Amino acid sequence: MFNRTVDVSSEKVTVTVDGDAIEAREGEMVAAAMLAAGILQFRTTPVSGAPRGPLCMMGVCFECLVTIDGIGSRQACLTPVRGGMKIETQRGRRELR
Repeated sequence: MFNRTVDVSSEKVTVTVDGDAIEAREGEMVAAAMLAAGILQFRTTPVSGAPRGPLCMMGVCFECLVTIDGIGSRQACLTPVRGGMKIETQRGRRELR
């Protein structure tokens, strides 16, 4: 279903998504790594709680928002993977800090 386009010679790293370890390649986008691991729901909407996942994969639609290393509302399609990242899917609205 989903194929990686990152250089296959790039280093394999491990990141966690909602506490589960997945394998990714250094430098590929977080959204690509999550999709390749079979994770299709990245967040839920604040109003209805409907599941959302990547749509445009180029930073226009904001459907791929996740929390990365404690920083919320990061666009997974624009954020490169690095080893040890802690990624969390977002549920509903975020609280203002």
